Amino acid sequence: MSDWPYPFWIAHRGAGKLAPENTLAAFRRGASHGYRMFECDVKLSADGVPFLLHDATLQRTTDGDGTAGDLAWSELSQLDAGSWHSRAYAGEPLPTLANLARWCRANGHLLDIEIKPTPGVEERTGHVVADTAARLWQGAATPPLLTSFRPEALRGAATAAPQLPRGLLLDTLWNGWADIARQLDCRAIVCNHALWDAALVAQVHGMGMRALSYTVNDEWAAERLVQLGTDGIVTDRVDLFSPG
Repeated sequence: MSDWPYPFWIAHRGAGKLAPENTLAAFRRGASHGYRMFECDVKLSADGVPFLLHDATLQRTTDGDGTAGDLAWSELSQLDAGSWHSRAYAGEPLPTLANLARWCRANGHLLDIEIKPTPGVEERTGHVVADTAARLWQGAATPPLLTSFRPEALRGAATAAPQLPRGLLLDTLWNGWADIARQLDCRAIVCNHALWDAALVAQVHGMGMRALSYTVNDEWAAERLVQLGTDGIVTDRVDLFSPG
């Protein structure tokens, strides 16, 4: 693997908001706009299957109810994860990480897997997601990037699959973030884009890590990040920014 094999532009949850987030339909839509790297959110079902969903609860993006991690995959797999977005996507199912891995590998696409644990099972989620990803991407030229806001999840990932690159997500610069990132041997810091300034970019690069941003949907913000010398942008606006 080269020092940093990932492209600058990363499509958020598949295609941002053009299709129902974290569904295969969304990743296909993002790919149709020329994107070749995607971000997704992965958590565990009650029986330990890694699947795609952002929220802890089901209500916003499916026809289900309650905490997603309390249900077995057999129940989650029956939910409609498309109708909330638009009638055109009615019946779109929740994908497993294995579903998405097959699609990515068949099409030569890359993935940023945000480990999004149900509260209380952070380390286990990181362990299972990383172990699963290592098996699904075995032999791939470029492995997925594993990211999380939760250091415990990244710790679990590092234990299960230390060879997979990790990134710490930050919405604030909380005390000790840099020490934690070093302890976890992170390859990247992924910040709320407003946090970046020249000094922070220099600090992260000085730590031997890459500087990535979420979620950038305005041209002025993207231009600022390019000028600062950051290394990657996660965006909803796959229709605005050309990833070429």
